[in-house]
Amino acid sequence: MRIETQGLTKAYEGKEVLKDINLTIQDAEFFAIVGPSGSGKTTLLRLLDLLERPSRGRIIFNGIEVGDSEKDRHALRKRIGMVFQQTALLNLSVYDNIAYPLKIRNQTRDVIHRKVQETLELVGLKGFEKRRATTLSGGEMQRVALGQAIIYEPELLLLDEPTVNLDPRNAAIIENVISHVNKEQKMTVIMATHNMLQAEQLADRVAILREGELAGIGRVEEIFGKPSDFLASFGRLNNVFTGISHIGEDGLTKIDIDGLELEAAITRTGKVTIFIRPEDIILSTSPIISSARNTFRGKIIEATDLNRNVEVKVDAGKVFVVTITRRSFQEMRLNLGSEVYLTFKASSIHAV
Repeated sequence: MRIETQGLTKAYEGKEVLKDINLTIQDAEFFAIVGPSGSGKTTLLRLLDLLERPSRGRIIFNGIEVGDSEKDRHALRKRIGMVFQQTALLNLSVYDNIAYPLKIRNQTRDVIHRKVQETLELVGLKGFEKRRATTLSGGEMQRVALGQAIIYEPELLLLDEPTVNLDPRNAAIIENVISHVNKEQKMTVIMATHNMLQAEQLADRVAILREGELAGIGRVEEIFGKPSDFLASFGRLNNVFTGISHIGEDGLTKIDIDGLELEAAITRTGKVTIFIRPEDIILSTSPIISSARNTFRGKIIEATDLNRNVEVKVDAGKVFVVTITRRSFQEMRLNLGSEVYLTFKASSIHAV
């Protein structure tokens, strides 16, 4: 499916959260929308999924503008798959959850059984058929949600932070499935993420969204190939820093970021721009015993509730963004001004 937006704008109570978004996404393209929390990524996906109507502007699928008819919009939505950041599964078995989209499309029992088995294999949930979906781990539930979205082979797959706060194994499975349906089934994929490394690895093209506006768009090598004069200018992207890298006397790579020294498992020297995933940083109230090479003390300057998780900003000489569960935030009794420690491995630092 080919998607085009023209002047797409969305306002809530008079405040514009998306402003004049002009995009053209080709059929079978893998397109990533990168930006920090609150930049408008989820709103853009909800507009493309036809869950909401724009305040102004046009959405065009395969050359045909989306109109106001509820019947036509409903028919279009059947051609779109959507995976939300927060899963909302039925309180049924894994099999019945994944089968549900085919059942409401009146597919035969044989077709449903065959497609469910193929999808279970693809998302790595063979043997989970009889398990109640709502009792699974967060990563397994997200794989069920992905199975639901792809089983009917939609022309367009929309993904809202599909691997945020997942362990590496579940994240890798989900990324592999998304890449597979894009390459093998020629499914158009639009993924919203704050993870620039993920976008770089998976996408054909990337759009940078900042405060509801497009701050840049291009092929992956165009966006990430010149980080010092493009990405670094958007300092609100999470955990992107520019510094000077050199090899220390101990043979380890040191990166000086305005006086803050990091140890990294990279070989590039000279001026570099680096990226650290928020989920790769461990936040604690006291120093932890770990093989990780980087530990810094700082204070919480901002905390944003993201439903099951909390996005925490910590000033440790530079402002780091860390994502932790709401339960952990409450158990550690954190507040603005709380003194905390940040710990992350040298291998968690990625040069972009």
